[in-house]
Amino acid sequence: MKIYHPPSQILNNYAHVLVNFALNSGKGVKAGETVFIQIPESAKPLLLPLQTAVLKAGAHPIIQYLPDGIARSFFENATPDQISYFPANLLKGRVEQADHFISIIAESDKHELEGIEPRLIMNRNKAFKPYMDWRNSKENSGKFTWTLGLYATPAMAKEAGLSQRSCWQQIIKACYLDQANPIAQWKKAQQLINQTKDKLNQLKIDKLHIVAEATDLWIGVDQNRKWLGGDGRNIPSFEVFISPDWRRTQGTVFFDQPLYRDGNLIKDITLKFDQGRVVQSSALQGQKVLQEMIAVENADKIGEFSLTDRRISKINKFMAETLYDENFGGKFGNFHLALGMAYKESYPGKLDQVSNSQWQQLGYNDSVIHTDIISTSNRTITAHLKNGQQQIIYQNGIFTL
Repeated sequence: MKIYHPPSQILNNYAHVLVNFALNSGKGVKAGETVFIQIPESAKPLLLPLQTAVLKAGAHPIIQYLPDGIARSFFENATPDQISYFPANLLKGRVEQADHFISIIAESDKHELEGIEPRLIMNRNKAFKPYMDWRNSKENSGKFTWTLGLYATPAMAKEAGLSQRSCWQQIIKACYLDQANPIAQWKKAQQLINQTKDKLNQLKIDKLHIVAEATDLWIGVDQNRKWLGGDGRNIPSFEVFISPDWRRTQGTVFFDQPLYRDGNLIKDITLKFDQGRVVQSSALQGQKVLQEMIAVENADKIGEFSLTDRRISKINKFMAETLYDENFGGKFGNFHLALGMAYKESYPGKLDQVSNSQWQQLGYNDSVIHTDIISTSNRTITAHLKNGQQQIIYQNGIFTL
């Protein structure tokens, strides 16, 4: 199979966007900072451009190069103790050393972990929760940022039903990589996202009502929340999102887009919520994986609600990768929910002054899981305001503010 590699100028532009825009919340890295680059073997052509961009910015790159095809062997051969082993000193030092993280998604086999007992994968995720807690704590104190990018491989393109070149065209369009000044284009998109976000934050929303195909869902929002978006986390990211009060989620939601979870495919997911918890779940494919995921502590509650305006996103093809599918523009944009961990950045006050018990009192969910599930069907979203009025905020794929 002939493997397509984008032109060097495209990869240089990509690295430039990731290093000099996405990190440091849209401002780029600073001289003297340390940037941890995690990159799979399949994305090797992007490694040198990333290292060069970090060095030209005067920062210090630390590289973790991940070989392809070793995850399945680990789960097939590891004992329970080995699966739950947590290298605390190594990972604590990594978080303390790094000012920024760049992680690249590139898979040589989208189904590598198919057939592996889902419980083993979830146990591995649970073991590494302290690592994510350390990262989140440093981020919440304003001392750490991260970004995520995609490198399309033949296996990923095949899964999406596209050629590898077509997959890359989606990446290039979405990230403005064919523009003379991609960062200038990103700043324009960021401005539009910020305008929408600001209007939503001015509305004083009490709850949202989402009506769509096989969907009638209520989500609670209160004064201890703000809408987020446009901060460089994830490239691309056209979302406007919020971490709701999980306790007020009520109703049923259907997701028409497949979910890839740890090498497994889950299709046609329906979730029913009662008093904030998933009380019924079904999937046409991958039911067992879905149930194992929801069984993880606090993964039966939502941590995020997100909307993408089709006028901003240029992504118009299914990519079989959450990073892109959760930013789908197409005909009706998309909405997604995340089961599991909330984004504490959605709190309008100082994050490092809120205790764990206070986060619980505010209804911010905490879990080792954060799984985005996506729908691209047409939807109408009505905001019920604290003053008793109602206002449609999203319809036919666009914000109506």
